[in-house]
Amino acid sequence: MNRLAQESSPYLRQHAENPVDWWPWSPEAFEEARRRDVPVLLSVGYSTCHWCHVMAHESFEDEATAAQMNAGFVNIKVDREERPDIDAVYMAATQALTGQGGWPMTVFLTPDAEPFYAGTYFPPREGLGIPSFGRVLGSVSGAWTTQRDKMLGNAQALTAHIQEASAPRRGEDPLPDGATGLAVERLRRVYDTDLGGFGGAPKFPSPATLDFLLTQSAGRDMALHTLRRMGAGGIHDQLGGGFHRYSVDAQWLVPHFEKMLYDNAQLARTLLRAFQVSGDGAFADLARTTLGYLEREMLSAESGFFSAQDADTPTDHGGVEGLTFTWTPAEIREVLGAGGDTDLALRAYGVTGEGNFLDPHRPEYGRRSVLHLPTPVSQLTRDLGPDVPARLEAARARLLAARQARTQPGTDDKVLTSWNGLALAAFADAARVLGDTQLLEVARQNADFVRRELRLPDGTLRHTYKDGQARVEGLLEDHALYALGLVALFQAGGDLAHLTWARELWTVVRRDFWDAEAGVFHSAGGRAETLLTRQAQGFDSAILSDNAAAALLALWVDRYFGDPEALDIARRTVQSFAGDMLAATGGFGGLWQAAAFLEAPHTEVAILGTPAERAPLERAAARHFLPFTALAFTGPGGDLPVLEARPGGGQAYVCMDRACQLPTHDPATLERQLQGLDAG
Repeated sequence: MNRLAQESSPYLRQHAENPVDWWPWSPEAFEEARRRDVPVLLSVGYSTCHWCHVMAHESFEDEATAAQMNAGFVNIKVDREERPDIDAVYMAATQALTGQGGWPMTVFLTPDAEPFYAGTYFPPREGLGIPSFGRVLGSVSGAWTTQRDKMLGNAQALTAHIQEASAPRRGEDPLPDGATGLAVERLRRVYDTDLGGFGGAPKFPSPATLDFLLTQSAGRDMALHTLRRMGAGGIHDQLGGGFHRYSVDAQWLVPHFEKMLYDNAQLARTLLRAFQVSGDGAFADLARTTLGYLEREMLSAESGFFSAQDADTPTDHGGVEGLTFTWTPAEIREVLGAGGDTDLALRAYGVTGEGNFLDPHRPEYGRRSVLHLPTPVSQLTRDLGPDVPARLEAARARLLAARQARTQPGTDDKVLTSWNGLALAAFADAARVLGDTQLLEVARQNADFVRRELRLPDGTLRHTYKDGQARVEGLLEDHALYALGLVALFQAGGDLAHLTWARELWTVVRRDFWDAEAGVFHSAGGRAETLLTRQAQGFDSAILSDNAAAALLALWVDRYFGDPEALDIARRTVQSFAGDMLAATGGFGGLWQAAAFLEAPHTEVAILGTPAERAPLERAAARHFLPFTALAFTGPGGDLPVLEARPGGGQAYVCMDRACQLPTHDPATLERQLQGLDAG
């Protein structure tokens, strides 16, 4: 019996019609494994994962394979986005056994949930040195029957290894003086000076690292060049805005086509910072179109942001990767007609008969083109005339309308609190930097939604929401990332209630996740389900690590409320990971941001008065990149130290290390004062 139909996760529901007797993760599933005396087959993935779909079609929908799974195992399906705590534990096992990880993840467990064999994607037939899934099932089932003691010994040894590797270790030595400069130098060694980004193919956006580089004057060139190359590449959706998951090549050309909320929220914020640093309006335009995509396609009627959109376009015979997003010359001509605009679009977007993309699993759909900008629009304008930008924008709008009429990839419409915190921060920053009140309203409504639907009476948060149900005990990432979003919302809108809520969430983070003895934060709280181990993660995955988020939140709490304990916790967290940060610089962009924050002077900018009185001063402040400055753009009053009973009436106060310049009503004077605070 397949038990997934009643689950809230769209990923689990995708497998509800499989002939596999799937169980959700539950004590009952492991009890069934004990009763039957069989191992557990744990399959972990997510709804927009291309290779998860491939393995599902090849194996989980196959009657013979399902029969083999059902006969030899209790089969558990987990959505890694819904249960990142489970995913992290068994990903550690998979990496320990195979030297690599990824999804789909296939892990074989004892009935006591201890792993003894693991892998990622297994094909239906052997090839390229990878055993077939059927062979793996037979071998594991046979070994369980004939070599049980060996399997149990492997499980115990691997479990001990995971527990030892994940045990927090007190950091003995702080980062050396000038460590942030050293980090920039080390990143430059792996920087691609031509194409941007770090290392070779595949290339990931790495927004946490880019954000760190933007805080360092010596590293800004790397971040800005990378963002420009990404914006011109196929990883950027040239028609609809937003960014795909990653580029399979080093050129940012051919993406893996799924679109994730976390990528787009983080990159929008990074682009806004790049705009402030450089003054280049192209970065602001990219941020606007990215947020426009999120608002258009990823925002629920309740004001929660959905998780992801699929890489595959569904057809009658299975999914085809990228079919919605790619084009042939004939399709362009069909939309734009014959003439100069078609020729311009073909040239501008690099669409050719040879194409640059082919779904290897569906070659019958032929070679197609991922839209990109091989020639800068400025160069096309010089070559073809000043009307090129307007003509190209008109063509883009028509092509997007035609694309929207195509069959669309599926959307994972669950709402994750942590990722919504990233989106909240992006919309709030955009409202402040771009002066857009509509974006501020999106942010405010999201905060209202999360408070209404995902906050419990004791102040803790749930992790996931769908169909009116908030589920899963909130993790560190939920509380820390949403609190950081609330700090950004206060900075944009000036409502002290949002900053107070952020401080409340810090209280939860401090109480439920901080390990004072080890000097780190655990990813899951003490009230969460007991797994083999509690992770304490400092390495950034697709988003900055939850220890980095918690450290940054601690620093904001100290900046706004004068909390020396929070400041000490932030210092200790960075120190605990200092050795790892120096050994693998590119994987710790979030903690490097916290390190830069700790190095930065204590700066404050308060602009007090009514919204109308503050507006010209806020516009002046918006042009400056002040990532570590306590901004308070609000009415007079309140008990924040930064307000200090200062009068309003449209006055700005700029302070550094508790020494303040003369208050001013004049935007030009404020501009001069802020030049001394700009980051880097």
